Amino acid sequence: MLEKYCAFTGHRPRKFPWGYNKADTKCVALKQALTREIVKLVEAGYTDFLSGMAEGTDTWAALAVLALKKEIPALKLHCVLPCEGQADGWSASARELYFSILGQADEVVYVSREYSKDCMLKRNRYLVDYAACLLAVYNGEWRGGTAMTVRYARKKGREIIIINPV
Repeated sequence: MLEKYCAFTGHRPRKFPWGYNKADTKCVALKQALTREIVKLVEAGYTDFLSGMAEGTDTWAALAVLALKKEIPALKLHCVLPCEGQADGWSASARELYFSILGQADEVVYVSREYSKDCMLKRNRYLVDYAACLLAVYNGEWRGGTAMTVRYARKKGREIIIINPV
């Protein structure tokens, strides 16, 4: 079933020029580009989408899948979490959105119950290991979780679609 699965990776809001300002026109345009790519993937036969549920790209992609699911009920959203307390330090509104998405997901997977220094890396590898395609919002920088996930997907021979956020 791997061939019907696509995983998301991308930067958190602090890496974008607009930060946490979701109303910024560049942020709105990025979310629209993300949705367009997801629609193309659905048209190409992808039915299952994996989100690591970090703030920013992961939650925007998850919301896009949930919106599309209203028209195409066969789509599935799998939330792959690094640990139980992932959203503990987030703002109240970010946590509310996070738990709302988890409540609508078809599956919630915990890579680890407890936080550990490598639970994010394990989550990112899980995303790639269980998907044929990786849709990445990636600015090209060498360091960071998104960069490592894109490199891991290349090493595993996955199809990679990159959206440049700027």
